[in-house]
Amino acid sequence: MKPASPKDDASQLDLFGREAQSSPKPVYTSPVWSVPPSSSKPPPVSPYVAPPETAVPVKPRQVAPPPPSDPAIAKRQLMVGEFILEYDLRRSTRRSIGFMIDDDGLRVTAPKRISIAEIDNAIRTKQHWILSKLKERRERRAARLQKPPVEWIDGAQIPYLGADITLRLLVGGRNRTSYNPATRELSMVLVPGATETLLKERVKSWYQQEAKLLFEQRLDLYAARLGVSYHSFGLSSAGTRWGSCTVDRKIRLNWKLIHFSLPLIDYVVAHELAHTLEMNHSADFWNTVGRIYPEYDEAKNLLRKRAQELPVLF
Repeated sequence: MKPASPKDDASQLDLFGREAQSSPKPVYTSPVWSVPPSSSKPPPVSPYVAPPETAVPVKPRQVAPPPPSDPAIAKRQLMVGEFILEYDLRRSTRRSIGFMIDDDGLRVTAPKRISIAEIDNAIRTKQHWILSKLKERRERRAARLQKPPVEWIDGAQIPYLGADITLRLLVGGRNRTSYNPATRELSMVLVPGATETLLKERVKSWYQQEAKLLFEQRLDLYAARLGVSYHSFGLSSAGTRWGSCTVDRKIRLNWKLIHFSLPLIDYVVAHELAHTLEMNHSADFWNTVGRIYPEYDEAKNLLRKRAQELPVLF
């Protein structure tokens, strides 16, 4: 889907006869402290230098105790080969034992009727898969943390729909955001004195607005193809999960999917819609995904790869 070009805020101001404002001016692209002093005039000042903070005395307050751990989740350890494997055990109404691996480790979901011994045996049966996935997850996380974070300056490259777009930072009378799909430039007009934190929140907000519009369109498209309906849709900010679907057909999609190309977004959309018919990852589930997204296996692997290549943004 090609994003619609947003309206020009400056034109809108003139159209409605509001108070005219001066045109935005480009922001100096290098950090202020790296600019050599000039004898004629001082260097331009970046709006992303936070104003000096004044310490304000506060009354001491009682530290609240940490919240109690979830009684439905138990921490357990199991000797698997030469390793001590720690995992979270969650009881549910599902019919079989399920395994999920994320940055927090292994989570096992099992029916209440299944004994601990049966769960441990199931883990040992799948130990090669579990250990390899845990290793893969650790390596991916380490590689991601080694990537340098984005430098929030004019001309910075940030990911959007599978390719980079250019961030343009401008100074103006009020905060404004506009995206030009022809030049692939995201313009952020900020008032003088705006902080980098504000800039990052503005960029994140734009990402989320784009994600909500696009994801709703793709959900409706693929739901019609599959012949299903969903109860509701919302955005998530999960660290490792790209999407989820509950038994009452409430779908949540991670807004960070907006960084990836449309085929990868469509794969996650098809995946979650298939869960409205199959609340598992059985052969029937993947057959359902394949009905509307035949290339799901390739997309699943590519999504994993692209996730490792993302720069650290926020």
